[in-house]
Amino acid sequence: MDPLSRVIELLTVQSAVSSRLEAGGTWALSFPGVRHVKFGAVHRGEAWLRVGPDGVEQHLVAGDCFVLTTGTGYAVASAPGLEPVDGLPVFGEAVDGRARVGTGEDVVLTGGRFVFDDRSARLLLDVLPPLVVVAGDGEHAAPLRAALDLFAHETAGRRLGASLLTELLGQVVFVEALRAAADAEDGRVHGWLAALADDRIGTVLRLMHEDPARRWTVPELARTATMSRSAFAVRFRTLVGAPPLDHLLRLRMHAAGRDLQRGTATVSAVGAAWGYGSDAAFSNAFKRVMGTSPSAWRAQGTPGPALLDVTDAARHTDAVRTLRT
Repeated sequence: MDPLSRVIELLTVQSAVSSRLEAGGTWALSFPGVRHVKFGAVHRGEAWLRVGPDGVEQHLVAGDCFVLTTGTGYAVASAPGLEPVDGLPVFGEAVDGRARVGTGEDVVLTGGRFVFDDRSARLLLDVLPPLVVVAGDGEHAAPLRAALDLFAHETAGRRLGASLLTELLGQVVFVEALRAAADAEDGRVHGWLAALADDRIGTVLRLMHEDPARRWTVPELARTATMSRSAFAVRFRTLVGAPPLDHLLRLRMHAAGRDLQRGTATVSAVGAAWGYGSDAAFSNAFKRVMGTSPSAWRAQGTPGPALLDVTDAARHTDAVRTLRT
């Protein structure tokens, strides 16, 4: 399993919902922030995006996609400088999943959100900037455009299987946006995700993520990178933000946490599967990374149910409260 797939698989997605907005004329809508990732795309026309009340307005055109990771509120508008109104009631009046504002369909936007298990979300969020904008005409955006076209098609009407397809396509859009951001080499992503582009450290990261249970040693990893031990350790920490074995330990303990949540194996069996010969050694390592013992982690249970879709928010007070937290 490649590093990005490995991390996303560990995040235990709780909610992946989608929405569609068709707009015309002059309009501006604001929305509360969501945990943990919000993505959006322009399929027709153009729009202006502002993150936070004092954020710089960004011009988006058809084919552009954005990803928000801070939970900060945002606004979209037909032109810069417009004062937005609350957008939740607009989606509360949506018909067949399509919200409308203004007159006509000069602009079509789609979006979705992913809510992860809070206990593992930092694995990904820590390497992403607050805002990622991927231009539709970018060198690496062709697959993203194809995914966005399918996403727009499925959100245009209520078809059989639409809920399943939009959820899956939302994941495709999200991954393609991250790929394009990582390939851009302009500093939009950092940490292990950016380090994958490095010829030597990227090779090592792929090996570590493919087999995190293996007892990797720094000399062994340095030989893989064809570097001296000291040079490798410095370069790895500079690019990834943590020493090699610390990064491996973090990945390993999050995977162990997933196994504790999902399975019925004993704590001893989970520890043994991840290379620990004693319960004490496993418990100490687990608590160092996860902040609690394996038994306490398991007692916390699996992540809760998915949040309600934004299109239900205006009709259900509880949903509005959930979206705002």
